[in-house]
Amino acid sequence: MARCTAPRYGHRTASGRAACPACGGSRSYNSYSSPYSSPYSSYSSNSGSRSGGSGNSRSSKPRWSKAGSNVLYTPAEIQTLTPLRANVEQRSSIQDLCDVFLCHAWDDRKESAKELHDLLISHGVTVWFSEKNVLLGSPLLREIDNGLAKSRVGIVLVTPSFLKRIQGAGIADKELSALLARDLLVPIVHNTTFEALREVSPLLGSRSGLNTLEEPMKDIAAKLAELVEI
Repeated sequence: MARCTAPRYGHRTASGRAACPACGGSRSYNSYSSPYSSPYSSYSSNSGSRSGGSGNSRSSKPRWSKAGSNVLYTPAEIQTLTPLRANVEQRSSIQDLCDVFLCHAWDDRKESAKELHDLLISHGVTVWFSEKNVLLGSPLLREIDNGLAKSRVGIVLVTPSFLKRIQGAGIADKELSALLARDLLVPIVHNTTFEALREVSPLLGSRSGLNTLEEPMKDIAAKLAELVEI
């Protein structure tokens, strides 16, 4: 009687099964439980569950959350913010650094950018904000360079106005290029989408970030405050 070769070689392919003296020509694939089938079956099951809503639920806390914090994150948000947290910790001993550099479009300076700025300040976060840090008559680009060098983390407030500005290669675009070069950047998408951002800036759009369509600005500010707190 022919003996199955699967215990030694495994039927990893249809041709391998066909060549087996015991199993060749058989259409019953359940007659032998291959040792290679289990991992793939398990992965398929897990990947299916990842595509559901559970992966996007805010029920996690990062390692830097303080005891008693009620700020919750999705796993994706923790993954996005972890490299920035590592930089915050690495530069914690450097004196006179702002916690956050806020990059924004000029048209947002009195509305959404100011709202985010004020929320961060209310959490005790120090923010480099052009409206208060650039003195009248000072060279703007030089002040921006100084602000970037003296900040632990950069955030970019992505709005419809911002998308128009970077298409025109304005000041916001120069700030953005410097932030991208330092790899210390998280986009905050507000009143637009990541899809719209990718159409204008594929490089920035490839970054994960936070979105006010998914949670209010005050919750995002709370997460940024936790991110930079030492």
